[in-house]
Amino acid sequence: MHYRRFGKTELNLSVFSLGTMRCLENAESLHQVLADAIGRGINHIETARGYGQSERYIGQALSSFERSKLILTTKLLPDSDVDRLVDESLARLNTGYIDCLAVHGVNTPEHLQQVKAMLPGLTQVVADGRVRHVGASSHGSLDVVMGAIALPIISFINLHYYFFNQRNAAAIKLAHQRDLGIFIISPGDKGGQLYTPSDRLRQLCAPFDPLLLTYRWLLSDPRITTLSVGPALPAELNWPLQIADKTDSLTKPEQETLARLHQTQADALGTEHCRQCYECLPCPEAIHIPEVLRLRNLALAYDMTKFGQYRYGMFERAGHWFPGRKGNRCTDCDDCLPRCPEQLDIPTLLRDTHQRLKGPERRRLWSD
Repeated sequence: MHYRRFGKTELNLSVFSLGTMRCLENAESLHQVLADAIGRGINHIETARGYGQSERYIGQALSSFERSKLILTTKLLPDSDVDRLVDESLARLNTGYIDCLAVHGVNTPEHLQQVKAMLPGLTQVVADGRVRHVGASSHGSLDVVMGAIALPIISFINLHYYFFNQRNAAAIKLAHQRDLGIFIISPGDKGGQLYTPSDRLRQLCAPFDPLLLTYRWLLSDPRITTLSVGPALPAELNWPLQIADKTDSLTKPEQETLARLHQTQADALGTEHCRQCYECLPCPEAIHIPEVLRLRNLALAYDMTKFGQYRYGMFERAGHWFPGRKGNRCTDCDDCLPRCPEQLDIPTLLRDTHQRLKGPERRRLWSD
């Protein structure tokens, strides 16, 4: 296992972090996963108040391990009572301090304002030693992510950034400039459900495994500290941790394979290739046009249709965690057309995406 400095926190984190959102079945199963992860060199454990009984289960297991060698991150939502909730997390985690406290889901401009209102409370829990470092976790727009990174109290940032979605490249750059620790959220799942790649993607990545190749792409970037893995069982660590000691620059064959993926997308989409410039926004109907068309790009280029259906199905169901409306909401107002540098027929592509990726209606995941 390799380790990297987590920005200005000066903590040395394993390049893979144990996310515990899936370790919710019972205390025993989480203890097994935790023991296996620590035995393999993972020293960063990430949880949240919203992850069911995860904090309690971790707290029950901590007595079996040397606390001083572990780095614990937990998260609380914006507009929280920091003092009370930190004390509750400390009690559940059965620890005297939290290494890293992230404000979770800083997804909107309103959330940024709420974090600013929390600053006195966040400053106090750091000053009295209950929390060592404060950061933020964001699923929001690039502007919101950049705003979170700019907050003086922030020492680390948790964000989405993947080979198949590089929208947050500017945020990575700014976070590095501000010496923040950079924690990549769910690269195996949100990065493309790469633990179940399509046959097409397997063929294009051969002789490399798609999941491991895209992990290598992330770990070859020295600005990135750590990637989350979220096993439900110890055996699920076997696959990603094959490359826990492979953090050097990409090899020439790896570079050539990734270049082939880029070229394949360009060839497959041709004149219908959305290049993710975001100039089409805002949409009067609140359609997240670039994200809808990104999912279409992936489906057509790499047959990542299952992943596209999974993410497309979240529109209109996940509130600020995944904002935007579906492509069939287009009213042909043509507001976006003159702003598209590729001169795409966006209304037609939106409807095409809806037909390709729509699935059965399911219940709403979260409220706003």
